Amino acid sequence: MTFIRDRKSHSSACVLRHVSPAVCVALVIVIGVMPGCRDTKPELAPDLAAMGQPIENKGSDTLVNLALAWAEEYMKTHPSVRISVTGAGSGTGIAAMINGTVSIANASRAMKPEEVAAAKANGIVPIEFTVAYDAIVVVVCPSNPVSRLTFQQISDIYTGRIRNWSGVGGENRPIVLLSRESNSGTYVYFLENVIRMGNPKSRLLFSPDTLLMPSSEGISSEIRQNPNAIGYDGLGYVTGDQKVIAVSKDENGPFVIPSVKTVEDGSYPVARPLFMYTAGLPEGQIKEYIEWIHNGGQTIVAKLGFVPLQ
Repeated sequence: MTFIRDRKSHSSACVLRHVSPAVCVALVIVIGVMPGCRDTKPELAPDLAAMGQPIENKGSDTLVNLALAWAEEYMKTHPSVRISVTGAGSGTGIAAMINGTVSIANASRAMKPEEVAAAKANGIVPIEFTVAYDAIVVVVCPSNPVSRLTFQQISDIYTGRIRNWSGVGGENRPIVLLSRESNSGTYVYFLENVIRMGNPKSRLLFSPDTLLMPSSEGISSEIRQNPNAIGYDGLGYVTGDQKVIAVSKDENGPFVIPSVKTVEDGSYPVARPLFMYTAGLPEGQIKEYIEWIHNGGQTIVAKLGFVPLQ
C-alpha cells in the first residue's frame, strides 16, 4: 500500500470518519506483522501540535481563504491549538508534506503519480481527505459581448488556435490569455480537463503567449480592467465585477453558469474536489481538526463561495 485516497465516505467508524475501515485494518496488519518497516514507512503522521508546535497548513491558493477561515473559527473554540495557513500552490504544499515540513498540505488537484512515488521513497504514506468542492470559472471583462463557450473553443483560445475574439462571436480584438502559474492545482486541472478535454493522450499546452499570474487576485484585477482578457479561477474568487462565461462540453449544450447549485446537481462541467493531505494517518489535534472540517467546518464552505460536502 502506497497511497490512501478518501473521497466522500461518511459511514466509517475508523480512525477518521473519511477513511474506510478496510484501510485501517490494512494499516493495523502492516504495523502488527511487519514491525521492521516502521522506520521506513510510517503509518501515523506525527502529532506536532501536541508537542506545542502549530499545525502548519500550506498549499493551494484556491483553498487558502477557506483554510484561513477554518483555522480562525477552530481556534476560537480551541484556544490551545495554533494553526498556521499559507498558500504558494498545490505543488508547493504537497512537496512540503512529503518533506515533512508541514502537518497538512492543501491541494486543488489530486497528487500526481510521481509525487506519490516521491512520498513512498521518503517513507511516507499520503492520506487524502476531500474537504469541499469547487468549480473552475471562465471569466472575461464585463464589456466583452461573448457570454458562452464550448470546451473546444476554450481549448482553441488557450492553445493559440483562436487569437481574436471575432473567432468566437465577439468583437475584432486580440485575445489576452491569463492563467495561474504552473505550480497551481487549478492550472493543472484546467490543462488536463478543459484544454486537453480529459484526453490522457493529449499533449496540448498553454500558448506561450499566456500571461501566468501569481494569484487569483492578479487574474481578477486584470480581467476588470482589460476588455481583451480571458482568465479562469475558482468559484470562491469570482466577484461581481467580472463576467462569468456559461460553459458546455460541446456545441449542443447545455451551456451552464457555475454556481453552488450547478456544482451540486452535476450540471456544471468543470467542477472538482478540494483536498487536504497528511503524511500518514493523522493523530491527536490534527485528526480532531480534520474531523471538525468534515463536520462543523462545512458551514463555512458555502459562505465563501465553495460547495460543501453532501
